[in-house]
Amino acid sequence: MQVAEAVPEFADAFPFEEFNRMQREAVPALTERDGNVVVAAPTGSGKTALAELAICRALAAGGTALFVAPLRALTNEKEEEWERFEALGYSVYVVTGERDLDPRRAERADVLVMTPEKADSATRKHDSPRYSFVTDVDVVVIDEVHLLDSDHRGSVLEVVVSRFRRLCDPRIVALSATMPNVEDVAAWLDAPPECTFEFGDDYRPVDLHADVTTYVHGDNSFADKYRRLYKALDRAEPHLREDGQALVFVASRQDTVRAAEKARDELAERDVPMGARGDYDFHTEAEELDNDTLRKSVLDGVAFHHAGLSKNDKDRVEAWFREGKIGLLFSTSTLAWGVNLPARCVVIRDTKYHEPLEGEVDMSPLDVLQMLGRAGRPGYDDVGYGWVVCDNAEADKYRTLLREGKEIESALADDLPEHLNAEIAMGTVDDLDDVMAWLETTFYYRRAQSAPEAYDFANVRERVRGVLDDLIEEGFVRAHDDLGLTATQLGMLTSTYYLDMDTAVGFRDLAEGDVDEAAVLRAVSRASEFESVSARRDEREAVASVLGDRGDDLEAGPRKVLGVLYGAMRGSTPPELRSDAWVIRQNALRLLAALAEFLERFDEPDGANLAHRLEARIDTGVPAEAVELTALDGVGAGRAHRLVDEGITSVADVRAAGRDGLVEAGLSGGVADAVIEQAAALPDLSIDWGDFPDAVARGENDMREVTVRNDGGPARVVCRVTATRDGAAGETVEMTSTTTYLDGATTLPVGVFGADDDALVYAVEVVFPESVLDTVREARLVDIA
Repeated sequence: MQVAEAVPEFADAFPFEEFNRMQREAVPALTERDGNVVVAAPTGSGKTALAELAICRALAAGGTALFVAPLRALTNEKEEEWERFEALGYSVYVVTGERDLDPRRAERADVLVMTPEKADSATRKHDSPRYSFVTDVDVVVIDEVHLLDSDHRGSVLEVVVSRFRRLCDPRIVALSATMPNVEDVAAWLDAPPECTFEFGDDYRPVDLHADVTTYVHGDNSFADKYRRLYKALDRAEPHLREDGQALVFVASRQDTVRAAEKARDELAERDVPMGARGDYDFHTEAEELDNDTLRKSVLDGVAFHHAGLSKNDKDRVEAWFREGKIGLLFSTSTLAWGVNLPARCVVIRDTKYHEPLEGEVDMSPLDVLQMLGRAGRPGYDDVGYGWVVCDNAEADKYRTLLREGKEIESALADDLPEHLNAEIAMGTVDDLDDVMAWLETTFYYRRAQSAPEAYDFANVRERVRGVLDDLIEEGFVRAHDDLGLTATQLGMLTSTYYLDMDTAVGFRDLAEGDVDEAAVLRAVSRASEFESVSARRDEREAVASVLGDRGDDLEAGPRKVLGVLYGAMRGSTPPELRSDAWVIRQNALRLLAALAEFLERFDEPDGANLAHRLEARIDTGVPAEAVELTALDGVGAGRAHRLVDEGITSVADVRAAGRDGLVEAGLSGGVADAVIEQAAALPDLSIDWGDFPDAVARGENDMREVTVRNDGGPARVVCRVTATRDGAAGETVEMTSTTTYLDGATTLPVGVFGADDDALVYAVEVVFPESVLDTVREARLVDIA
């Protein structure tokens, strides 16, 4: 079947002219019917074209398509790949982080691309103007729906699909690698039989021989890596000698580089003919690579590929591998889910990997099958060879996986509290009947029906009712007399900021207690999002060098997190902590933003301001005295330190220094102009005490007014006036307080009274609960005559 025959107006959107056998059978369901579609087909058989057909159908009808990609690294690939749609006049937009979102572009886009996590976050906020576009989706295409089986990420995908069906009921097109229980997914999505496809291995473009090869596990994990590497090379070598190619998957980006370096030496010792050093044109092209190590490696026919490489380097490696100039390629798992880059031989060297927030974890069975599915080059090989390298103890487990595959299970059960709370917070579930109706839309419920003993189906409803009761008891949900359900402030914040339930409770408890820098950082470090963080001996020593005796009472994991945060604030993280520091820091920044909102909502504006200031220090490493400068775009740690050296530590100092002063402090003229412009747009406060008295007679009371003026940009502030008995231990009484959006001036009434003391100190404070700007404070001493 010709592409132009099936979708004539979109023929140019496809990189080929004719559909293959698998695609031909699915075309009518995608282009001629309206029902939901489920397709399970072997890796490499061409499922991407089916996704594109579903998108074409929606675009032809004037609708909007959403493509849910399994990994963030793949969303940008799709944006680039689908420039073919852009050429036909349709817009493609990747929805990424909160700060980078362009709501106008998203609303106008014809094709949206998101990860499950971003789709979850966006749909939770569907009733806000910023995210309302998610309810206008006409088709949702789920790439690799077998991700449902993944810990944590699977439950996110599951609730996203159920939520979309309740919000706007789009057409669902679910694509997957081969899975034994495709009928469960079809039943969950109400896909009719004529729209459900299970293509077996006979639809693979190349037959697959997959097996296990074992190594002897030792006491040294570093040495074990090389034992596994030699096993991988043993399996790849025969194919390399026959001008075949091998793709070896390893656990981390760093491992791709180290393995490639070691493999070059080992293959040279084995006298395996590799490389293209005599190819002058290739040698010239290699000089244009950005990565120095990669530049040296490719000439010997060995390369590495990971998400951290520049786009130029990744594109060149992929092209050279397809052309056969690279014989052996080391990669992380991203390549298995993304670019279709098959090889005659695929070896999984590492079945475990280090997760910064969880320690060493097993690679998911689905990842293993996905990687092995890349074995065999259509049009070149009759058979593809796939190998899993593991120790003897795990050999049977992987042999069973390769022989029987992996049924897709629901991962929702463990995450039910978070997701049910989110549905109530959004208002999509507002009574007990709704809770049960929502339950029936989940894959968890469908899978429990087909495997009642494994899921204890008889008690599923009771279990969900128990989760609801816990949410009510712990203060996330409020139950009303009419059996209605609404989210409390705690429940709303927990959903909005994507928090674990225990973390939210800890933040609420902090907001109701004493809030200072140490308490804020401890609350973040002890968040359950970090509960699986572990610390090796060398890391513990590095943590001690940063913290001293701070956090001595914390366990090793939370103390490691605390050490990373303090290291980030001082702009210097010990080398032993750097491998996990980035992930820990990014999660901590998200948690601090959430905690600031908790503190503000629970009436702790000073704490909210403190949380924002700590967030800025951890993000930039600026000195504590200069944190206010981070309110100015373009002032990072380096520029902040230069300004501090010249005595410029605040926005007011920036205004006072002017352009010349900033240039003298080391900023370029262009940067100085931009900083001055931004400073002018920030609040510029002054306090007018009016006719506030210097003295008042004992026993007399008087009412006066104090005015807070803002001659700069508007901001939300908390203004308050306090009175304190003169002396270090004097009691402080709040006289007045108001929260306002300050654009101009606001007047505060103040009662001045003659107390029994000799003097009172009156203070006016203006706090910025949504900003890093420092609290403005002025005080007056009033004598009691």
